[in-house]
Amino acid sequence: MDKNIYIAGHKGLVGSSISRQLTAKGFSKIITRSHQELDLLDRKKVFDFFGQENPQWVFLAAAKVGGIYANNTYPADFLLENLKIQNNIIEACYQFGVEKLLFLGSSCIFPKLAPQPIKEEYLLTSPLEPTNEAYAIAKIEGIKLCAAMNRQHGTNYISVMPANLYGFNDNYRSPNAHALPMLLRRFHEAKMKQEKEVLVWGTGKPRREFLFSDDLAEACLFLMENCEAKDIGEFINIGIGKDCTILELAQEIKNVVGFKGEIVFDSSRPDGTPRKLLDVSRMNALGWSAKTSLKEGLKRTYEDFLTNPEIRL
Repeated sequence: MDKNIYIAGHKGLVGSSISRQLTAKGFSKIITRSHQELDLLDRKKVFDFFGQENPQWVFLAAAKVGGIYANNTYPADFLLENLKIQNNIIEACYQFGVEKLLFLGSSCIFPKLAPQPIKEEYLLTSPLEPTNEAYAIAKIEGIKLCAAMNRQHGTNYISVMPANLYGFNDNYRSPNAHALPMLLRRFHEAKMKQEKEVLVWGTGKPRREFLFSDDLAEACLFLMENCEAKDIGEFINIGIGKDCTILELAQEIKNVVGFKGEIVFDSSRPDGTPRKLLDVSRMNALGWSAKTSLKEGLKRTYEDFLTNPEIRL
């Protein structure tokens, strides 16, 4: 409980959940820096920070993230910035002897038409989804770099691939938000304005798996406390093991928000990957499984949305 633990990206959806989980478990030496205090794109500043703070555990949750629109519009930014953040932190972990690193990826690393549910070994077996290819390539590089460090230098770097995430402190700022928080905000605003309908991108047919961020944080701490990189392999999937259509998601959000109008789909907009359901059998076999249902998670997320207006700005 007295380890120095650095959370990169502590203000974000994942980082804030990890911070809460660590605090609840009794870890007291949690190191954080805002973007204003530490620019993770600057290699020298990152190395100076590691030299001063000497973290023993590192959670790499910092990343440039966004939905279909953002990924498709700014591919160079997503690729370049994520590569810089990852490389700077992973190299600093090695140079300063960090005991254990947990690198957070994304299920978008898998092929667009991967067999379902998606097993870890399906990585790089066929082409990626074009709309988020740049982000996916950056995350794949992070996985491969951690694996290379483990193999060449004997480090203990664990990579995890979570399902689509949602929860407290999410990004609701359109147009860069992911599908779930963007829909939640649209339905809320439509309710406040007493509008008759909410427009949703695509056909509503794609299937997605949604994992509550606090469940992911619990899983990450479980791995750090109980597992070694050599026992996991290159990476491990973390999810709830169930998916739903975008139409079903929209209906759930509509019910949670209390919107009384209609849901209308714009089929001229991209659907993205047809389905993304992770095979989480390896994680379950280790002794961990997700606890929060989509309905319960959406209810808690909407309560956070209502009580924290600053996250909507």
